[in-house]
Amino acid sequence: MKRKIVVLCGSMKVKDEILKIKEKLENKNYEVLLPIECMQGLPKEIASRAHFDRIQDKKTDIVLIVNATKNGIKNYIGPNSFAEIAFAFYFKKDIYLLNDIYEPYKDEITGWHVTPLTGNLDNIK
Repeated sequence: MKRKIVVLCGSMKVKDEILKIKEKLENKNYEVLLPIECMQGLPKEIASRAHFDRIQDKKTDIVLIVNATKNGIKNYIGPNSFAEIAFAFYFKKDIYLLNDIYEPYKDEITGWHVTPLTGNLDNIK
């Protein structure tokens, strides 16, 4: 059976959380792709294009936004992660939020059928 490919997205301020989620998903037999160029500190244009390429790739099954608490804001989704959600929606990927819905984007997240996992990776279908 083919391993599902998951692209992880999220703020680099929660990089440690992204790496923990990667390990947990790999232990569940997913193939996980990281925003490695962002983690390496490459220029935004280069990093974003590389990550968008991962999202749109036909082999990618799932996009998971690691929307951890950032600067005291629960379920935070920044502008770059929101753009990645929109891009994944356009390319008809299954999209999940690690935690709950970020209220400022509730209409779009609900309308685009993004699934909040409320911290439970077992809810990925």
